Amino acid sequence: MSNKTLTRADLTEVLHREVGLSRTESADMVNAVLDLVSDALVQGNTVKLSSFGTFMVRSKRERMGRNPKTGQEVPITPRRVLVFRPSQIMKNIVNGQEPGEID
Repeated sequence: MSNKTLTRADLTEVLHREVGLSRTESADMVNAVLDLVSDALVQGNTVKLSSFGTFMVRSKRERMGRNPKTGQEVPITPRRVLVFRPSQIMKNIVNGQEPGEID
């Protein structure tokens, strides 16, 4: 799967192969999990997946920005942004270290 985007269909297929659920049941399960995570984030809750990371919503206040092309100042409206913070285990795995290693 290197250099490829992991999709819902990929997750469904892995669930079908590894767990033995039908493709329909696998798709329903993937959709249910992703819907649950999405709903929690929309409500402003934090979603923590052990050994993977934490998804959270942060509120950004209104501020002044600058159009880089013209240099003109423009107001940036307040908004909510999605933030992901990987766990230390995930950071180690991504960097090719054993999950328990410390830098």
